[in-house]
Amino acid sequence: MNAGAEVDHSCATVAALPARSREDSLEEDSFVPSALGTREHWNAVYERELQTFQEYGDVGEIWFGEESMTRLIRWMEKHKIPLDASVLDIGTGNGVFLVELAKFGFSDITGIDYSPSAIQLSGSIVEKEGLSNIKLKVEDFLNLSTELSGFHICIDKGTFDAISLNPDNAIEKRKQYVKSLSMVLKVKGFFLITSCNWTKEELLNEFSEGFELFEELSTPTFSFGGRSGHSVAALVFQKKNFLLEKFR
Repeated sequence: MNAGAEVDHSCATVAALPARSREDSLEEDSFVPSALGTREHWNAVYERELQTFQEYGDVGEIWFGEESMTRLIRWMEKHKIPLDASVLDIGTGNGVFLVELAKFGFSDITGIDYSPSAIQLSGSIVEKEGLSNIKLKVEDFLNLSTELSGFHICIDKGTFDAISLNPDNAIEKRKQYVKSLSMVLKVKGFFLITSCNWTKEELLNEFSEGFELFEELSTPTFSFGGRSGHSVAALVFQKKNFLLEKFR
């Protein structure tokens, strides 16, 4: 489940189709259900992209564009995240971001996706790049195996967006996502999320249980009708220390 070749394209793909009223309560499932939130859709997408890569060497789409990858790596560099820190890419898709992390020097990188075709595609791309320090696994983040835990950094570029569009009880799936994130991320670890379906304020609400905002990342702005705004929200959360929270 990764998303979009360019910022505008990815947001049009994931967000524009299932329109949502910002006046709706955050407690209500105010997204219009969409095939974009289903496993079947993404399996079909990555089966096509895998075939295209095998025939033409095209890696496929980069969710939110190359700028989004640069933004996240720049943040990790700025905050001196050790190159041996364990990094999990949630919904890695074609794995291109994993390749960029490895080229930058990160050595403990894992990508998961519930689409076997996505993992096959990312494995082919990683092999072509000659990289050996990237681990790939078919894994449903909402139904985790016990093997995944203890990550210093977790990254999401569009996966939470897609889960939010699932026709089958998306509210519960969003809650399970937060629980899964809490399971795999170390205390005081960082969660970097890029979204075009959710505003900053809404993401703060969605991840209020166990996480606190560490930093908002700068994203491109747009202007329309004399008003300006952001088509993408990029936030860094830090996992709270539950013991400290308990005794405050």
